Amino acid sequence: MTKKPRRYFTDEQKAEAVNIVKQSGKSVSQVAREMGLTESALRKWVKQSRIDAQPRVEGELTSAEHQELVRLRRELKRVKQERDFLKKAAAFFARESADFTS
Repeated sequence: MTKKPRRYFTDEQKAEAVNIVKQSGKSVSQVAREMGLTESALRKWVKQSRIDAQPRVEGELTSAEHQELVRLRRELKRVKQERDFLKKAAAFFARESADFTS
């Protein structure tokens, strides 16, 4: 059994689907079927839109905060890789220079 390729949606597409749920009175599952979305994805978008619209609740991230968190984690991973590479390079060159002085 092959997996379906992952689909990506723009913020505008997500907002449109959420607005249909909020304004039409239709259920999430009905809107998801009509738009060709998975019910779980649409539920997640509706939940996130409620979080974004409300005052800050402890433990919940707004979309902007989540994007910043993802960006910072990527940057941290990159910086750690650079650090590890430089440590290895420094150790290599230290051994090389020790071999020349011996």
